[in-house]
Amino acid sequence: MTTFDAALAESQALTERIEQARLAYYERNESVISDADYDALMRRLEELEATFPQLQGQDSPTLSVGGRVASTFDPVTHAERMMSLDNVFDEEQFAAWYDRVVKDAATSPRLLCELKIDGLAISLTYVNGTLTQAATRGDGVVGEDVTANVKTIAGIPHRLSGAGWPALVEVRGEIFFPIEAFHQINEQLAEADEKVFANPRNAASGSLRQKDATKTAGRPLRMLVHGIGAWADVPVATQSDVYGLLAGWGLPVSTHFRVVDAAEGAIAFIRQMGAARDSVEHEIDGIVVKVDDLAVQRELGSTSRAPRWAIAYKYPPEQVNTKLVDIRVSVGRTGRATPYAVVEPVKVAGSTVEFATLHNQDVVRAKGVLIGDTIVIRKAGDVIPEVLGPVLELRDGTERAFVMPTGCPECGATLAPASEGDIDLRCPNARSCPAQVRGRVEHIGSRGGLDIEGLGEVAAGALTNHVDGETPPLETEAGLFGVTIDDLLGNAYFRNADGGASKNALELLANLELAKTKPLWRLVVSLNIRHVGPVAARALADYFGSLEAIRAASTDELAAVDGVGAIIAESLSGWFDIDWHRDIVDAWTRDGVQWSTPGHAGPGARTQVEGPCSGLIIVATGSLEGYTREGAEEAIIAAGAKPSSSVSKKTDFVAAGPGAGSKLAKAEELGIPVLDAAGFTRLLAGGPSAV
Repeated sequence: MTTFDAALAESQALTERIEQARLAYYERNESVISDADYDALMRRLEELEATFPQLQGQDSPTLSVGGRVASTFDPVTHAERMMSLDNVFDEEQFAAWYDRVVKDAATSPRLLCELKIDGLAISLTYVNGTLTQAATRGDGVVGEDVTANVKTIAGIPHRLSGAGWPALVEVRGEIFFPIEAFHQINEQLAEADEKVFANPRNAASGSLRQKDATKTAGRPLRMLVHGIGAWADVPVATQSDVYGLLAGWGLPVSTHFRVVDAAEGAIAFIRQMGAARDSVEHEIDGIVVKVDDLAVQRELGSTSRAPRWAIAYKYPPEQVNTKLVDIRVSVGRTGRATPYAVVEPVKVAGSTVEFATLHNQDVVRAKGVLIGDTIVIRKAGDVIPEVLGPVLELRDGTERAFVMPTGCPECGATLAPASEGDIDLRCPNARSCPAQVRGRVEHIGSRGGLDIEGLGEVAAGALTNHVDGETPPLETEAGLFGVTIDDLLGNAYFRNADGGASKNALELLANLELAKTKPLWRLVVSLNIRHVGPVAARALADYFGSLEAIRAASTDELAAVDGVGAIIAESLSGWFDIDWHRDIVDAWTRDGVQWSTPGHAGPGARTQVEGPCSGLIIVATGSLEGYTREGAEEAIIAAGAKPSSSVSKKTDFVAAGPGAGSKLAKAEELGIPVLDAAGFTRLLAGGPSAV
C-alpha cells in the first residue's frame, strides 16, 4: 500500500508534469504529451488525492480548469464560469455516472448526446444581438480577448438573425480546423519551410491566437456551438430546444446530436459514432452526454471544475506521442520504396503500434521528423498509423536526419523514379526482387485476389524469403501452383516438430488446388497487372469469357469494354508484352489453372446472373455488419445486380454502414434509397419489394 510520504512525492511530480503540459497546451499551442498520457496523469493524481485528501490543495490541477491567460491578449472575465468536463473511458464507467445522475435527480432524465470536438473552447458574448466579445476559456474564470480574430471566422454571425434573443447571452462552442483543411495548411507550411502543426487542435489554437487578425482570416477555421453560459430566463426547457433557438439566430449548431431516453440509447450512439468517427469533417475524441432537461441540470449543479449533469465519454486515443526509433524502407509488390517509422511500442486506437507510414522521402522532409524525435502518430480505425509530426520542444540535439538509400534494401538494385516527375522511388528488379515477389504472392492469396486460405503475409514470406542463402520455394509467382510438399519442407514454417509436413503446408496445397478453378475475374486480378482491379477484371471476364480472348483483343477492343477504358487497356496489353509475365500464365496453365468461364459463348456474349435484383445498380459503402467489402460486392452480383463504386442518378440503392461518408451524403442529396445492413440483406434476398 502507498504510504503518505510516497503519495506526497508522487503527487508533486504528477502536478509538475501536468502543469508543464498545460502551459505548453494552452499558452504555446504545443502538445508535449498526448491526450491519453495527460488523462492518465490526471486519473492517477485523482486516485492519490482520493486516498489522501490532505494532498489536494486549492491549486491542485484536479480542481482547476484549462490554463492561465497568456500576456499576448487582454484578459476577459466570463459572465458565467466556463467549466471543464469529467471523463469516463468505458461503458461501465458511463453506466455508473448515469446511475449517480438518476439517484441524485430522483428521476431518469433524457440525455442529449453530441460529438466531442477536439478543438479550442470559445465563448461568444452577444449584447442585444450584436457580437461584442469573444474569449478563450483560459482558467474558466478569466480568458483571452480574441474578438477581432473570431470576427474573421466564416459562419460566426456578427449580429444574430431572427428574433427573441435576450439582452445578454454567452454562447459556448468549439473552434476547429476541418481535417481536409488541416492537411492542406500543413502542406503549405512545409513548402514555405515553416513549422507544421502536429494536429488539428494545435492548428486551430495557433491560427486563432495570431497577433495579426488578418493571419487568422487566412485560415479556414470553423465553429460549432455546444452550449450556453450567462442567459437570464432561458425561454425553453431543454438543451436540445436551446440548440433550436441558437440555430434560428444564425449560429452554427452541429447536426450530429441525438436525444435519447436512457443510458442504453446513449451507449448505442457512442458505439455508432465510434465506428464512424473517421467520416466526420473534424477531429473528435469522444462523445459528450448531457442531461437534456435544463431544470434537472440546475438541480444537479457542478463541482469546482465540472458540471454533474454532463460527462465526456473518451474513445481510445487515435493520436499519441512516442519515440521515433528509426526510419527504414520497405519495398512493395509494385516496387515502390516506402520509408516507414519504427517507434517505441505504444497503444493507440485500441491496439499496440510499432510502425507507422511516412509515404516517401518528400513526406519525411515535409513533416520535419528526425530519428530520435518524440513524434505524434495517429491511427484511425483500421488504417495504418501515420506520423503527423515531431514535438520540437522535446529535442535534445541527439536527433539525426533520415537519408533515403540509393539501393533496394532487399535486392540491391538501384532505386529510381518509374517516370519523369514521379516523386516515388522504385526498385526496377520487378521479376525477382524478393520483396516484390512476396508482395505479389500475398496479393494472390488476398480476399481481393484468389482468396486462398493460408496464403497470407507469413506464408508468402516463407515461400519467397531467401533463408541462409538457400533458394526459396518460389523465385517468382510462376511456380505457385506447381509447389510440392518437398518444396515446402525446406522452410520451417511448413514443417512440424518431427520434420514432416505441417498443417500449414497441407492446407496451403489443398487450397491452391481449389483456387485453380476460381472465377476468371479473380485470376485476372491475381496477375498483379497495374490498374486492373476487381471492377475492371469483372468487366473483362464478363465480356470476353476467357484469358485467351482477353489476350487476343486489341487495345481498342479492351478499352471499349464498359468499366475498362484506355489506361487499363494499355496497361493490360503492355503486361503481356513482357516475357516473364507470359511465363506466369503459361506455368499456371500447365499446372491446371482454368482460364475461362464455363458456358461463356465468347467475346460480347455477356453472362448475366438472374436474381431478385436483376437490372439494379447498388452501391455498398461503409462497414456493413456481416459483409466484407468484397463480400458485399459478390452478394450484389449473386443477386443479379451490378455493383458500383460511385453514387449517381443511375444508382438504385445505397447500402450504408458506419463510415459511409461522402457516398451517403450524395445518396441523400439525390434522394436515392439508403439501406442499413439488415435492409441490404432483405433487398438481396427478395428484391426491391422486400424493402
